[in-house]
Amino acid sequence: MDSKSNYRPPTLTVDLVAFRIHDHRLEVLLLKRGHEPFKGEWALPGGYNFAGETTVEALARIVETKIGFDISEKLGYFEQLYTVDTVARDPRGHAVSVVYMGCGHDFDIDGGTEQHRFWPVDDLPDIAFDHKEIIVNARERLASKLSYSNAVMGLLAEKFTLTHVQVAYEAVLNRQVDKRNFRKKFLSLGLIEETDELWTEGAHRPARLYRFSSRNYEILPSQF
Repeated sequence: MDSKSNYRPPTLTVDLVAFRIHDHRLEVLLLKRGHEPFKGEWALPGGYNFAGETTVEALARIVETKIGFDISEKLGYFEQLYTVDTVARDPRGHAVSVVYMGCGHDFDIDGGTEQHRFWPVDDLPDIAFDHKEIIVNARERLASKLSYSNAVMGLLAEKFTLTHVQVAYEAVLNRQVDKRNFRKKFLSLGLIEETDELWTEGAHRPARLYRFSSRNYEILPSQF
């Protein structure tokens, strides 16, 4: 057994997979790296977890500093995804990353597109580290969440149409669903309620606006 004098702790980092729906596509927020390793390539927003910080506190600080938004305000759904501890994932040394996933409603960010922007998940640029694999895993987790919870609310405005719900599901699942069956089954879940307002944008006829009965995360009584 190695002695205590040989102990070298790994670096602790945090990363964020932030999804949104835009133009009927699932997009993820990426940050262009300004230094080595992987200078000039795109990566998930992330950084070092300082002593005295929880991982959530570290992530909130990093995202606010590097991109300029508050994760507690922008992300309607937020969870710890998993921990990545592959020894050789960072050329600078052993780094353990706690990865979080969040969903927001078509939110924009300040600062233009040169240093940080949303990319369609199905059309990603070159990605630094193992972040492409993390994004794939996050999408799979989100798709699974949609089948047994109300996590889709994180991707929707406070008031929305049934078409908006269907578009969100199709974007995450990367496939079309049958409109009639989808709506009938989703309404049967009892998650949403009608409002007295109509959606009147675009060339289509006005559509009824709905809202979630509760904004709290819920597990569905049966698989959707």
